[in-house]
Amino acid sequence: MNYLTHLFPGAPKTLETSLLLPLRNVVLMPGITLPVVAGRSRSVAVVEATALTPRKELVIATVRPEALPRLNADENAEIESLEEIYPVATLAVIQRIIHLPVGGVQLIVQGKQRVRLEQMQISDRIVEVKFQRLPLLTKETAITFGSSPTTIEALTGAIKSLWREIAAVNPNLPEEVLDVLLDNDDPVELAYQTSMLLPHDVEKLQSLLEQNNLEVLLQQVVASLKQEVEVQRLRGEILGETKKEIDQQQREFFLRQQLKKIQQELGEGESETQEIQELRSQLEAAQLPETAYKQAKRELARLERVGSSSAEGGVIRTYLDWLLEMPWNKTVQDNLDLQNARAVLDTDHHGLVKVKDRIIEHLATFKLKSQQSKVNNQQDLPISSPPHPPISPSSEHYTIGTVLCFVGPPGVGKTSLGRSIARALGRPFERVSLGGLRDEAELRGHRRTYIGAMPGRIVQALHRSGVKNPAIMLDELDKVGMDYRGDPASVLLEILDPQQNYCFRDLYLDLDFDLSQVFFIGTANDLSKVPAPLLDRLEIIELSGYSEEEKLAIAQKYLLPRQLEKAGLPSDAVQILPETLRLVIECYTREAGVRRLEQQLGTICRKLAVRHAEGKTEPMQIHPEQLEDLLGPKIFLQDEMRKTPRPGVATGLAWTLAGGEVLFVEAVQLPQGKELVLTGQLGEIMEESAHIAYSYVWANAASLGIDTRMFRGNGLHIHVPAGAVPKDGPSAGVTMLTAIASLLTKRSVRTDTAMTGEINLSGEVLPIGGVREKVLAARRVGIKRILLPQQNAKDLVDVPEDVRNEMEFIFCDRIEQVLENALLPPDDSQRANTNENGHQQPALAHN
Repeated sequence: MNYLTHLFPGAPKTLETSLLLPLRNVVLMPGITLPVVAGRSRSVAVVEATALTPRKELVIATVRPEALPRLNADENAEIESLEEIYPVATLAVIQRIIHLPVGGVQLIVQGKQRVRLEQMQISDRIVEVKFQRLPLLTKETAITFGSSPTTIEALTGAIKSLWREIAAVNPNLPEEVLDVLLDNDDPVELAYQTSMLLPHDVEKLQSLLEQNNLEVLLQQVVASLKQEVEVQRLRGEILGETKKEIDQQQREFFLRQQLKKIQQELGEGESETQEIQELRSQLEAAQLPETAYKQAKRELARLERVGSSSAEGGVIRTYLDWLLEMPWNKTVQDNLDLQNARAVLDTDHHGLVKVKDRIIEHLATFKLKSQQSKVNNQQDLPISSPPHPPISPSSEHYTIGTVLCFVGPPGVGKTSLGRSIARALGRPFERVSLGGLRDEAELRGHRRTYIGAMPGRIVQALHRSGVKNPAIMLDELDKVGMDYRGDPASVLLEILDPQQNYCFRDLYLDLDFDLSQVFFIGTANDLSKVPAPLLDRLEIIELSGYSEEEKLAIAQKYLLPRQLEKAGLPSDAVQILPETLRLVIECYTREAGVRRLEQQLGTICRKLAVRHAEGKTEPMQIHPEQLEDLLGPKIFLQDEMRKTPRPGVATGLAWTLAGGEVLFVEAVQLPQGKELVLTGQLGEIMEESAHIAYSYVWANAASLGIDTRMFRGNGLHIHVPAGAVPKDGPSAGVTMLTAIASLLTKRSVRTDTAMTGEINLSGEVLPIGGVREKVLAARRVGIKRILLPQQNAKDLVDVPEDVRNEMEFIFCDRIEQVLENALLPPDDSQRANTNENGHQQPALAHN
C-alpha cells in the first residue's frame, strides 16, 4: 500500500494500489525487459509520479482493440474506464527514464508479476488502479492442475528443439538470442521470452498472459513455434526460387547481348543503333557546358551497354532527354525600351502610379548595367572560347540582383504585373506556385535513384520556357511551409541569391545550372509570414487596395470586356451603367482588389449569354434595379455612418487584408461593477490598448471633468461589433479612449468624424499604418472628417487626390487634441440626446 490508497475508500485490504500506464499494441510479460515510449500528457505524468516513489513500480495494461479508434482519432484522448483495457496486466519496475527532445519520455521497464485490475480512479493528470496479485506460475503450481514434472520438462525441451530448427532455416536469427533461449531452464520465463519473439498479435499475447495453467501455456507456445518453423521453411523456399529467377534474368541478359551481336551481323539491330546515333548527334549539336557534356557522354555510353529496352535504359533515356532539352545557352534578347515598358504597364493596369514608377526604375537600372556589362565584355573579349563553356557567373548579360516582390491583398494585380514585366522585356513568363509547398525536393528535384524522379519546379519552369533567362514568378512566398521533408524557404535563399544561383544544382540533373539571368519576381499577401533571411533578398513593392473610382475604371476598361469575351458575347451586347457598377462594387463585393468584382461581372455576362443564345440579340442596358434578378439579394449592406450621436460610441478605422474597415467602438458603465470587460474577439494588443485608454482617462479624470467616484463603484464594458471577426492591433487606442471619455463626460462623439491612432499612458498619439485603406473605408460610409496622428501626415500622398479634396484631415499628436475635435460641446450633446418628441433618450451610462 502506498500514499495513493486514500483515493479508494472502503476498498478490500487485500488489494494494492499503483499508478496505471496503458499501452497500445504492446503486452508486457513478467520477466521481460522492454523499452516503452510515453507521449500523451497523462502517461508522462504517470511516469514522472512513479519515478518519485521508492520502488518505482507501476501497472502496465494493454488497451483493448475496440477502444483504439477513439484514442487514435484524437492525440489528446485518454482511457476512460476499465472496460477499455484488459483486466489482466503486469506489475513492472521502471529501470530507466529518458526525456525525448521532441516531447514525451522513453522508459525501460521490467515485468515482475501478473495482476488482476479491480478498480480504477482517474484524476486530472494520473490514473490509479486497485489490483490483486495473481499466483506465480511454477512447476509446483502446475501440479495443482494435474500436470506432471515430466510433461513440463518435455514441453520445455520441445521449445528449445524448435528454436534450433528455426535457427537452421533462418540465418538472420542472432546467435546471442539463441544462446539465451537454450540456456534458460525456467519453463515460465522461456515461454514468455518465446511469445515476445514470435510475431503474435495483441490478443494472442494477452491470452498467453492470462493463462494460469503452465502446461497449457507451454503447449500454446509449442504450437506457435511449430507454425513459425513452417513459415521459415516456406520463406527459405521462396528466397531460393527468387535467386533462381535472378539467375535466369542474368542468363537472359547475356543471351540478349549475344542476340544483339547476331542481329548486327544480320543487319536487324539497326533501329537501336540508329537511336544511339541520333542521341549522339543531338549531344554534339546541343553545345552543352563541359561538365554537362561529359555527364551526357557517360550516360549515353551506359545506355548503349544496357540497351534502351531495359528498365534502366528507360531511366537513362529520360535523363538524357532532360539534359539535351534544357536551355543551357539559349537566351532571348531583352527589350530595354523604357517607353515601351511604360506603355505595356499602362495598357495592362489602371492606376498604380508609384508601383509602375518603381518597376521602370528597376528596368532602367537593369538597362544601364547590361550596357556597361557589354562594353566591358567587348574590351576583354578572349581570343578563343571553349566548345563547351563552363557554368560561371554571367558575363554576356547583366546578372539580375535584388528580386522584386509585390506585396498586397488578393486581387490587386500582383501576378498580372509580373506578366506585364515579362511582356515588356520580351521574355517568356513562367509562374511557380509556392502555396502549401512543404517538400524542398519540389524545388531542388529528386535524386534519380527514386522511382519516378523528376527535376524541381525551377528547372521544369526553365525547360518549359526554352531559354535560360525567362521571367519566373514565385507566387505566394508567404504560404511556404516546413515539415520533416525539409525547409523550402532555405532552398529559395540559394535560388534568389545572385552570389549563389549561378551554380544552382538540381538533384535530378546533378549538374550546376546558371540561374543568374532569370528575372525572378515574388508575390506575397502577408510579409510577417515570410522568413527574415528570405525577406532580406527581396525588394518590397506594396500594392494597396483600389478606391471605388479606380475599381469603376478597371471594371469598364478591363474586367467587363474580358468577361464578355469569355462568355462569347459581342463587345456591344451589354452596357452596364456606371451607377450599376457602383452598386455591384458596394453591395456585392467587399475586397481590396477586383477579383470578386470580376466574378460578379462574369455572372452577369453568363446570364445574358443565355438570353443571347435564345435569339434575343439586341443590346441591353443593365440598370441598378435589375441587379437583384441577375446576382440575387445584396451580399453586403451599404455601410453608413451613425446618424444620431450618443455618449459612449466612437467611430474608428481598421486595416485588414481585404482593405479598410469602419469600427464602431461602444462603451457602457456597469453599476456596482469592478472590472473592465472587453468583447468582440479582441487580440492581445487591442486589449492592451483598451486598458491603456481606461487607465489614462482614470488618471486624468480631473482635467477631463470626470468625477473619480465613477470609477470606484462602477465597472466598464467596451465592445467592438462584428464579434465573429478577430481583431487586433494598436490603432484602435484613440477610438477606445474617445468612447470612454465620451461616456463619462456625457458628451457625444461627432458622427461625421472617424479616428485612428495608437496611444500611450503619456497621452501621446502615435503613428499607425494602412492610412490609404482606412481613409477609403471612411469615405465609403460617408464620413468627411478623419483624425490622424501627426506623424501620418506624410502618408496622405498615397490617398487619391479626389478623395483628399473631399475630406477634412485633422492631425493630432496629443489625446487632448483628439477629444477637442471629436467630442461635441455639452449643450450640443444634450440636444443630440433628446429625441424628436422632446423626451430625453435613455443614457448609455449612469453612475
